[in-house]
Amino acid sequence: MTSPQYRRIIRLIALSLGLSSGAMQAAEEKPLWEIGAGVAAFSFPSYRGSDQTNNFLMPVPHFTYHGDFLKADRHGIRGSFFDSDRLDLTLSVALSPPVSSKDITARAGMSDLKGTFEIGPEMDVTFWRSDNKARFIKLLMPLRAAITVEGSPKEIGWVFHPKLNMDITDLPGMPGWNLGMLAGPLFGDQKQHAYYYSVDPRYATAGRPAYEAKAGYAGMQYLLALSKRFPGYWLGGFVRYDNLGGSVFEDSPLVRQKDYVAAGAAITWVLGESSTRVRVND
Repeated sequence: MTSPQYRRIIRLIALSLGLSSGAMQAAEEKPLWEIGAGVAAFSFPSYRGSDQTNNFLMPVPHFTYHGDFLKADRHGIRGSFFDSDRLDLTLSVALSPPVSSKDITARAGMSDLKGTFEIGPEMDVTFWRSDNKARFIKLLMPLRAAITVEGSPKEIGWVFHPKLNMDITDLPGMPGWNLGMLAGPLFGDQKQHAYYYSVDPRYATAGRPAYEAKAGYAGMQYLLALSKRFPGYWLGGFVRYDNLGGSVFEDSPLVRQKDYVAAGAAITWVLGESSTRVRVND
């Protein structure tokens, strides 16, 4: 599983699966921190554009923190520079593990993909929200720089993923259930796309010609997530559709499939929480 795919899994499961599309709650008091653990099941392609699917079951951590600056919750790990009524500016980070090319047929014989670390600003604009702040429509605009995690780290470009986010808390007839929807295009610079989709002439074969990826549009993603917090545990799942049609690298020999559906579900149990309560207004 390559970094772009695993990055979303890390954000989804490590912070209780609601990261990409969590439901906003009205202002309320919550523990300063909360820890737990659980299990998740996922079905994902090896990387965006791969025709190989990975199905797996894995343990996952659960951690939330509601500090004045640093926050870790369903939206990710971030530092808040300012939080206005309609505009939020935060610092976001993401991690992804290394991947062995020998496990991916399309990349056989090529160099492995290193683990990556990403960091950058995210600007969120609230277009509409209900009076109790339980429902909203936002434009999320994260921009991150990525570097490899190795002895001599290398900068591997930028990713920009603007997306429209609609969240609904307490679905009609389903009290406590939260629905989140996301949709938006992806863009990357030449370094980012080259890292995953270029084929150096030394790795070219009869069925995998040399290829140089370009900067630009990288496809569309649509995500639907459903979750509920029960006393002592959390349950959630998601379905995501990814389409690479029209992307600047769609003719790369490493792109074997231009659209796919990914899904996952998880349950986590809260094992401990802070006695200190803070007022949280998501």
